[in-house]
Amino acid sequence: MHDISQYQDFFINYLETQAISKEPKNLYEPIEYILGLGGKRMRPVLTLMASEVFETPYKIALPAAMAVEVFHNFSLVHDDIMDAAPLRRGQATVHEKWDLNTGILSGDTMLILAYQYFEQYDPAVFRDLAKLFSKTALEVCEGQQWDVDFEKRNDVTIPEYLKMIEYKTAVLVAAAMKMGAIVAKTSEKEANLIYDFGLNLGLAFQLQDDYLDAFGDPETFGKQVGGDIMVNKKTYLYLKAREFSSTEKASALEKLFSLQLDDNTEKIEIAKTIFNESGASKATQDAIEMYTFKAFETLEKMDINAEKKNILRTFGENLMGRKV
Repeated sequence: MHDISQYQDFFINYLETQAISKEPKNLYEPIEYILGLGGKRMRPVLTLMASEVFETPYKIALPAAMAVEVFHNFSLVHDDIMDAAPLRRGQATVHEKWDLNTGILSGDTMLILAYQYFEQYDPAVFRDLAKLFSKTALEVCEGQQWDVDFEKRNDVTIPEYLKMIEYKTAVLVAAAMKMGAIVAKTSEKEANLIYDFGLNLGLAFQLQDDYLDAFGDPETFGKQVGGDIMVNKKTYLYLKAREFSSTEKASALEKLFSLQLDDNTEKIEIAKTIFNESGASKATQDAIEMYTFKAFETLEKMDINAEKKNILRTFGENLMGRKV
């Protein structure tokens, strides 16, 4: 196997060979743009890693990895529209750089392009990849709808929130790993175990994203720090702060998260203070660690050698300590 940076290079080299520049240019240029914005390429890297975990060269998994990355970026384009987000990876979002209609249509096109990459596999592998992909795509949409619904509710529970982030984020991380296992034609047991590893890692990743949204460094985070607070998202930080606070302070927090302001500077600072003083920040960091360790426990059940387990463990540890 290779290290994470090598898998990133392998995937980026493959990505650069993919001809997406077609007519009409206003449909395809935004796709090239969002795919070219960078990022760690976590999901396709996991697909390549998983294939080699099960003794299959990463090159065979490249089309599946590309499908995962195209779908992920499709979801980001539409997510940014729904959140009215101005920045993605430190650059203008697609709907800001072009317009709303372009963002919607280019995103739709990306979903179709993602499926086309599975056509490079034999019928049995194509069937299993497409079946998993369809299930995952529906779950991602369900998770996104829950996310939208929660913005209008004041009674969101921790279990509801965890189910939402499982569907919105974690299932795609899990599916990325299982796709590598499917391409490698490993056993159903091993494919399901690596799915569970990815699911817990994805939960840790999203909780870390929630934390960085409030407390990340604007120079490295790549998105607008405090964005979730601005749009009143009921993140794990918010829910834990409400749980740990007195009735009076919880009511004040709920009121704060009902405001729509032109200048959110003070609102963001007040929310961050409440998160810290209530213990919600620490609870969120503890949850990140818990899900990461649950992923590591799954590794021990897998029938792979110690070197491969260590590579997957290192990936998880790097995610837990990320700043972007």
